[in-house]
Amino acid sequence: MALTETWLKAQYKKDRNKELVKTDRDGLSVRVSPKGKITYALRYYYNNTRKRLDFGSYPLMSLKEARAETIRWRKTLEQGNDPKVVRQLERQAIIAAKSLQALFDLWYESYCIKNKKGHHEIRRSFELHVFPRIGKLPAEKITLHEWLDILEGLAEKKPAIAERLLVNAKQCMKFAVKRKLISSNPLSEIYAKEDLQIKKRSVDRTLSDEEIKMLWLAVDNSRITPKNKLFVKLCLIYGCRNGELRVAEKKHFDFNTMVWTIPPENHKLGKSSGKPLLRPITPSIEGYLKQAFELSANSKYVFTNEGSDEVMGQRAPLAIPYNIMQYLRRNEGFELKHFSTHDLRRTARSNFSTLTEFHVAEIMLGHSIGRIVQTYDKYDYLEEQATAYEAWCRRLFVMVGFPTPTINSNVVTLHQSRQA
Repeated sequence: MALTETWLKAQYKKDRNKELVKTDRDGLSVRVSPKGKITYALRYYYNNTRKRLDFGSYPLMSLKEARAETIRWRKTLEQGNDPKVVRQLERQAIIAAKSLQALFDLWYESYCIKNKKGHHEIRRSFELHVFPRIGKLPAEKITLHEWLDILEGLAEKKPAIAERLLVNAKQCMKFAVKRKLISSNPLSEIYAKEDLQIKKRSVDRTLSDEEIKMLWLAVDNSRITPKNKLFVKLCLIYGCRNGELRVAEKKHFDFNTMVWTIPPENHKLGKSSGKPLLRPITPSIEGYLKQAFELSANSKYVFTNEGSDEVMGQRAPLAIPYNIMQYLRRNEGFELKHFSTHDLRRTARSNFSTLTEFHVAEIMLGHSIGRIVQTYDKYDYLEEQATAYEAWCRRLFVMVGFPTPTINSNVVTLHQSRQA
């Protein structure tokens, strides 16, 4: 007589004197222990040997599910495989499966740290938004819908973070597929614009002359630390990426040749070009740099964390604009529109356009000026850069109410003296 749910329920957790075995169909049977534990088993022959595979228990597996599982194992048997061996391999695969977090750690150490300057921010995003929800799950088992549940929720509130997570999760999964750690990348066909409705907005924030004047006022009079005051001013003067200045070491600045050398590992194009960026140290800039050196006297870095000799943290520049805006709002009644340290770079570049030629302005920012030009033109334009920087400083100082400085003759002869 075939098994029924009613019969199983009646036998479950009922004490008896000895084990009871009852058969169903297709080789399915159940064993009921003296304590009433019910175990499903498949009885079969393999290589002329009688075998038994235990594969589940009632009520965690229903009779309907047990019969379906029996059919699956019978198919395995027909394909020439021993169900018991296949079961062991499946269990081993589950044990060996890397969790998403373990997979991320492997990708992070092998690829991310070496190739992404913002790798700390990438890890932090995963720690906050991904690992708490699916970090412990086997990466192979995480479905597209589980990923989208995270990404779509973030896309509404924090689109930039959602896009960052998507880009890096796709790269992590691609890394794992290539190494046969998972069989497929569920995110391979998902795109921020098309699937998450994330639209990139053109960022064109530049500070007006009046805003620059008020920013300088806030920098000078607020409670911002002295090193951060110098950091803001130098970012605005040089128009450099804040990361280039943040990780700069004192040995990169030569006050004899008056040149700041940014090594390839410290600038965006360095990985592809393998070449340093060269920026002049002009008379108007020299004093700011030497002040920064004095404030970090015991460190090899120009800019350090407060109370430390370690390099300024990556997140440190992010809070500076907020402090400036707060100071102006509370003390000057001036509502400075939101800006970032990168907007200072855009502000400087916009002014460079009125002070020098296009290609010089691009070189000042550390932009590529084209492969052909870079292949044949090996001139460093330091003299032209220096002239433009001094002109920009004069304009800045007029804006903020400083006496108009005069160009030091050293600027004109900078290139020649450096070569000599």
